[in-house]
Amino acid sequence: MKRVDVAYVLLFDELKQKVLMVKNKGTGASYYTLPGGAVEKGETLKEAAVREVKEETGLDAEVDGIFSVGEAFFEERGHHAIFFTFVGKIIGGEINISYPEEIEEVTWMDLKQAEKYIHITNEHEGLITDRNTVPYMLREVLQKG
Repeated sequence: MKRVDVAYVLLFDELKQKVLMVKNKGTGASYYTLPGGAVEKGETLKEAAVREVKEETGLDAEVDGIFSVGEAFFEERGHHAIFFTFVGKIIGGEINISYPEEIEEVTWMDLKQAEKYIHITNEHEGLITDRNTVPYMLREVLQKG
């Protein structure tokens, strides 16, 4: 199985009552997710999260702490995916779908409804309203020399 890291961003509206979601075109049916996607080689989780928000929604975002970490096995693709969900803030840009072949809609969704799509398990229901995060730390490794 190939390990795939995926970075998502939880972006709240000004009243903290809705979350920005994207509707992805699937092979069968379309489905909603938070803006996000696979981390590219040489990219940090944070860089990937910011890049994916821009690509999928047209918005500029900055990300803060980690909201959740999850994982799933996609047997049909041979992937073991690790999902890192950041809490972010919109700092500019306008909603614009630059990849209409992938994204069919960008929408603000009620928190309770959004929880179903972001795979929050039953025992963690309501987690989205807590908005707790843990810090994201990029460790600088010094070369000996």
